[in-house]
Amino acid sequence: MKPHSLRYTLIFAVLAVLTLLGGGIWFLSGHSPAVWTASVPKEAKSPAIIPRQQPVQSDLSDTIYTSETEALSQRVVEYHMDVELLPDKETLVASETLTWTHPGAKPVQELYFHLYPNAFSSAGTTFMKESGGTLRGDTMPAGGYGSITLTDLRTSEGISLMQRTQYVQPDDGNVNDRTLLKVHLPQPVNGGESVTVRLKFEVKLPKIFARMGTAGDFVMAGQWFPKLSVYEPAGRRGLKEEGWNLHQYHGNSEFYSDFGIYNVSISVPPEYKVAATGFPVRDAKVVKGRKIYQFYADDVHDFAWAASPDFVVAEKAFSAPQVPGVKIKLYLDPLHKHLQERYFQAAEAALMAFSKWYGPYPYSTLSIVVPPESGNGAGGMEYPTLITAFGATDTSPGTSLERTIIHEIGHQYFYGLVASNEFEEAWLDESFTSYAEDRLMEQEYGVVSSLPLQSSLVSSSQPLKLETWKYTGDDAYTRNVYIRGKLVLKDIERIAGTKNMDAILAAYARKYRFQHPSTADFQKVVEKVTKQSWQTYFERYVYSGGAPDFAVDDIRLTVRQDNSDGGGSRYSAVVDVSNKGSLYPDVPVKFTFADGYTVQQYWNGEGKATSFELAYKAPLVSAEIDPGHSILLESRHLNNFRMAELEPRTLSRWTLSASTLLETLLGTLVW
Repeated sequence: MKPHSLRYTLIFAVLAVLTLLGGGIWFLSGHSPAVWTASVPKEAKSPAIIPRQQPVQSDLSDTIYTSETEALSQRVVEYHMDVELLPDKETLVASETLTWTHPGAKPVQELYFHLYPNAFSSAGTTFMKESGGTLRGDTMPAGGYGSITLTDLRTSEGISLMQRTQYVQPDDGNVNDRTLLKVHLPQPVNGGESVTVRLKFEVKLPKIFARMGTAGDFVMAGQWFPKLSVYEPAGRRGLKEEGWNLHQYHGNSEFYSDFGIYNVSISVPPEYKVAATGFPVRDAKVVKGRKIYQFYADDVHDFAWAASPDFVVAEKAFSAPQVPGVKIKLYLDPLHKHLQERYFQAAEAALMAFSKWYGPYPYSTLSIVVPPESGNGAGGMEYPTLITAFGATDTSPGTSLERTIIHEIGHQYFYGLVASNEFEEAWLDESFTSYAEDRLMEQEYGVVSSLPLQSSLVSSSQPLKLETWKYTGDDAYTRNVYIRGKLVLKDIERIAGTKNMDAILAAYARKYRFQHPSTADFQKVVEKVTKQSWQTYFERYVYSGGAPDFAVDDIRLTVRQDNSDGGGSRYSAVVDVSNKGSLYPDVPVKFTFADGYTVQQYWNGEGKATSFELAYKAPLVSAEIDPGHSILLESRHLNNFRMAELEPRTLSRWTLSASTLLETLLGTLVW
């Protein structure tokens, strides 16, 4: 997900530059039918537990697509859903049949469901309290609340489980939060066995400001259905004991789910067009005044869809050496219908490059949804085989159009294929995607990000491996997970070399494709490729919020008469430098003398401080640590530079011009 809309990015950049030029002011411190439909499996096995390899059956085989290809993932879950959109009521009425295969060993007698739409049910939910009703600059419209109501829940035998449910709040104990539901089963599920449950539910769609909801006739159904939580077997992400990974929907939180199969029927008014995860099993057809779409997807861990009568639809087949064949589908807001070629070109560039770098794109479709301006809150999001651009607000947008598309397609790899736990280790998705985004924007469009400027935005450096709601301070989650994490990857590249970094990311993305790796797994790949330990580095900059903070503390000058060459003066200087933050090696220090001569020396970074002694025929004018701003993990640069305090007669002697001095200063402050 992109962290901010373009206007906020521009505001941040302008304010940051003004701050740096001002010298010392810190930045911003900124569907359900009445009866079960035929496409849902109706054969209930008795007892409720079925053998692991037992397929889910249906009496309408023409509506169920069965993949003939070998499974790419473990396919822990299988969803069959029917949903009906009632736009006049801004409501979804739906049914769901879920089969879960226990991936662990211990008997389990509870299932846990994420009910994400309940995040918008009141001002007292955890999401609303933490976000303040605002996400990425979009604020919930007045009366824009929404919710999900479970109307029926049964075993495959028909036993009601409605009285066996309980809302739980494991993160904060907020009784007003109903985004996580526990269901107690009549009998336990043993490791390797499967259990099937059937649900009916209704979703009152919120007004869009945070990913899902409605904006006029536009509907974004993301995180819209009861989704099973992830049961993690021992060994995954380094866990010693198996168990459910349970978290509420937080203000900064994104998502974590198991891979599986989705078969979804979507009923909409006949004038609506639908974009969805996966591919259509058959052409949409109108039945009794409703248009019915049928989509299927396997080896994905989520299902999202969007609908609007206003979509301008365009399709293009694309293939490349690492992309066997993909149908790219655009669902454009009319304001952007003339920009379809730019969307296609950005998508093609992303698919080609990322498939080359991180492994082939394994799906046959990629859908891009462009919301209307009023639905901007649904923009800049990633779902398997479906992404959203930002809302259409400009007929001639800048390269933010391409950047957003590239970023979200990057998430098809980091999040979509390498399915990390975004509750607890969001940087494995956002930082990696941001790194890939920057690289491709420079390669394809010549747009180079100002990394030192971005570094200056990280006013509070915090651990990267941190549950998302535990970041403290204004916008600390965004600045650490999107910016600092990317800078850590760039720093690893600087240390290991570009060739090694390419090998690291390629090995990581391929090794953990269709898996759920951790930060420790990434560290192991780094160490394997570079053949050296990175434990100290990761402890310092990843597992903790380490950051160097260099300072030129003092410059002491002396002058003496030098008679060895017929007269003149010899100037000496002692420059004290320190690191008030985390240790960092090989620190460059540049010294500038009054006659324009410069010399650069290096501090090995050991200890907290050191001194440099210099002697030269001209007096020292200034000292600057890291003049090229190559150490990206330092965010506080204003104390990196210091002018020597020269006496007036010395200044007169060397006639250091004001323009030269200004040039020196500006070279330090503008980067």
